[in-house]
This record gives sequence, structure tokens and C-alpha cells, in this order.
Amino acid sequence: MAIIVTNASIKNDIAISVSHIHICDHPLIKMVYHTAFITSTEVELFAMRYGISQACSKDKISKIIVITNSIHAAKKIFNDKTHPY
Repeated sequence: MAIIVTNASIKNDIAISVSHIHICDHPLIKMVYHTAFITSTEVELFAMRYGISQACSKDKISKIIVITNSIHAAKKIFNDKTHPY
């Protein structure tokens, strides 16, 4: 099982997104992203997708839990009409 925790904030047109990935028996993975002129929803989507991709690249992952404060972004990334898989 992998747990992905994401958060994003924007200040002075600079967006910062931080993701932490915890996988049992692996060191904690921390990813920090900086970008300019982007919405917080887009930053959250990028962080979630990248975190999920990193978790899927590890062996024997059967469950991925995503924790975020952005319900809108989570609904968008897990929309079955946009991503049928």
C-alpha cells in the first residue's frame, strides 16, 4: 500500500506543491514543485498524478491512498469519463 499526501499554495503568482509518498519498508519520498502563473487546482492535479505515477513504479503496490485538501482536484483526476481506467 502507498499513501500519497499532497498540498499546494500560491503566493505572489508562484505556486508551490509538496507531495509525500509513504510506502512500507521504503524511505519517505518528498517532492517539491515550483511554478508560476498556474492555478492551485492544476498544481494539485500535477502533484497527485506524479505521486501516483511514482507509487505505481514501485513493486507490489496493490492500493494507493491519496490525501489532499483539494476535493475539486481529486474529483477531476478520478473522473471515470475522462480516465476510463
